[in-house]
Amino acid sequence: MPAIDRRTLLAGAAATGAFAAAATKAKGETLPSPPDLSGKAILITGCSSGFGKLSAIHFAELGAKVFATMRNLPRPEGAELEKLAAEKNLDLHVLELDVLDDDMVRDAVAKAEEIAGGPMDVLVNNAGVGITGPVEVQDMEATMLAFDTNVFGYHRLTRAVLPGMRAKKSGHIFAISSQLGRVMVPFSGHYSATKFAVEAMFEQLAYELVPHNIEVTVIEPGGYPTKVWVNRNVYSGELKARAGERHTSGYPQVVARMGEEDGSGRSADPMDIPHAMARILAMPSGTRPVRVPVSGGSIPQAAINEVCAKTQLEWLGGSPVLGPLVRAVHD
Repeated sequence: MPAIDRRTLLAGAAATGAFAAAATKAKGETLPSPPDLSGKAILITGCSSGFGKLSAIHFAELGAKVFATMRNLPRPEGAELEKLAAEKNLDLHVLELDVLDDDMVRDAVAKAEEIAGGPMDVLVNNAGVGITGPVEVQDMEATMLAFDTNVFGYHRLTRAVLPGMRAKKSGHIFAISSQLGRVMVPFSGHYSATKFAVEAMFEQLAYELVPHNIEVTVIEPGGYPTKVWVNRNVYSGELKARAGERHTSGYPQVVARMGEEDGSGRSADPMDIPHAMARILAMPSGTRPVRVPVSGGSIPQAAINEVCAKTQLEWLGGSPVLGPLVRAVHD
């Protein structure tokens, strides 16, 4: 069967608006379905709901040894995953991990490596928060929480797993970003700012990890009907309650809606994201794309992704030192 490559995948995703569907075929061939993830140790953050929970179950069903992490254990969501794992005989382990806590990150990764008998094969950075409202209304409490969770949390986990991955010269790191990591919507707080940072950090990591045979993929979901809006309402409502009129008075209609989102209007299947990641892991090492839009609708960032890759190649591709790293990722 011909190897599926980055260009085929990304062209298909851009044409159809859904990587999960486009990734199944190349040159008239069909990839093995479902992919076999047997033997892979995968750690995922933010598994109490949404993409994290769905990915943990899906990867375990595909044969992986999964470490589903979440904060504030014990909690019903953790017990539910453990019950499901027992009923389906899945190799799924629920571990407590708050991405804001350096010690908990270190301890959870060490525990996962102990259970797995070695380093992680895959890290899925997924835990995140959103806080809506005008930038001016975002106080330092909201700003620090957004960046500490969405950016520094990803950084903490990545640093924790990399020594093990480097020692065995293999691994794959996913960063769940967003369409809003390339484009932005007014009044969405610092969400785009944090996701722009994720996009930059993990593209840089992709270059730096080439010599270690560790690959990086940034997943850029569109709008999906997960429970992310529930926590966003809590955080946005708390921010609105403590915000002073000095900053809110310029945006009365926007501020009035903060914390009131109902989560409606989204119909795409959230399983697109775990399906896409599984397909990527099934690809041969060295052919996996650095950036993958996954959407049930439009992909407004497609042209930005294309021009950025072209710019990196034109700027650094000819460098004797940095060129091989950039070309390995983009060419």
